Amino acid sequence: MSQSVDRALTLLGSLGDGPVTLEQAAGSIGVHKSTALRLLRTLEEHGFVHRLSDRRYRVGGRVLSLAQRALQEIDVRQVAAPYLAALNERCGCTVQLAVLQDDEVLYLDELAGRWSTDPGRPTRIGRRAPAAGTAIGRVLLAGTATTGTATDTLAADLAAVRHRGWAAESAEHREAVTCVAAPVAGSDGRAVAACAISAPADRMPSAELLRLVPELLCTAEAVSLAYGGSPTPRWCENRCGARPAARASRT
Repeated sequence: MSQSVDRALTLLGSLGDGPVTLEQAAGSIGVHKSTALRLLRTLEEHGFVHRLSDRRYRVGGRVLSLAQRALQEIDVRQVAAPYLAALNERCGCTVQLAVLQDDEVLYLDELAGRWSTDPGRPTRIGRRAPAAGTAIGRVLLAGTATTGTATDTLAADLAAVRHRGWAAESAEHREAVTCVAAPVAGSDGRAVAACAISAPADRMPSAELLRLVPELLCTAEAVSLAYGGSPTPRWCENRCGARPAARASRT
């Protein structure tokens, strides 16, 4: 029985490269065509395999459904935590993770930077902010399907953010800080979250913070890959722990 399960799973995995004929399916697991046909029919009955009109076989809708449910159950905060901690240690700035909810930014996580000298200062975790008025919010808005009722100025800004892949802010949400933010991509390529680096404006000018953009994009890419998303692998140089092989498979 375990051999049949192993063969079925190996066969299912081979379909990830595209539709195959019965002969190709049999060859991928090293069995006779009759054995491969029995496995394919069983997988087809459970919705894991679909037979095309030309008698080739492809991945069935049940696989996609299970994959989507699994991704929805992944906690992006938990996935991002080790990468944010590494980024915080490397750059020494405050690092944040946020999502978009009802046109507002909801902060999920924050790691204080070396300039946070006030131990009693509340973190942003659980707090909200206007999305359009923050760098991290504009990254999230730029990653949505539409910009809705955005003004012409905001729409142009979001288009620039979308093209560039990150956003900057010199006084985010009325605070004297500099900030850069980048999106975390989901399975459909859209932003499911965003991470940011920020520092007091009097300690780190915007020009200096902008030099950390490659580090931020590297981290955002690694979180996207770990979350199961499809980022654009342009910046990572393995500083954040992302595996080159995994990145190559997304291109």
